[in-house]
Amino acid sequence: MTKILYVEDNEDNVYMLSRRLKRKGFEIIIAEDGLMGVEMAKSEKPDVILMDLSLPKMDGWTATKKIKAEGATKNIPIIALSAHAMEEHKSRALESGCDDYDTKPVDMDRLLEKINQALEM
Repeated sequence: MTKILYVEDNEDNVYMLSRRLKRKGFEIIIAEDGLMGVEMAKSEKPDVILMDLSLPKMDGWTATKKIKAEGATKNIPIIALSAHAMEEHKSRALESGCDDYDTKPVDMDRLLEKINQALEM
């Protein structure tokens, strides 16, 4: 079963998206801030990370840089999820090490396609 680490601090988003992904057959683990996301990436070794960018304790850009700097986690694909649809946010996410970027609210078909592409990396 594919394990996805979802790093998100908004409980409504966590509830909605994790339920939808579980119904598609994914195992979902949740980190509610960037610091926890970095630690769980190391301990859980997920297949894919969905990373919110606006997070408490450590933002998603910094968390991504830390995950990509670690030998044990650097190859885990990270898809940034953000309500910010501006090109500068996407560019900053990709520059920080995210492998892909998607906007909220999430289009489930598009996100599933991105997750499948990430798994093929």
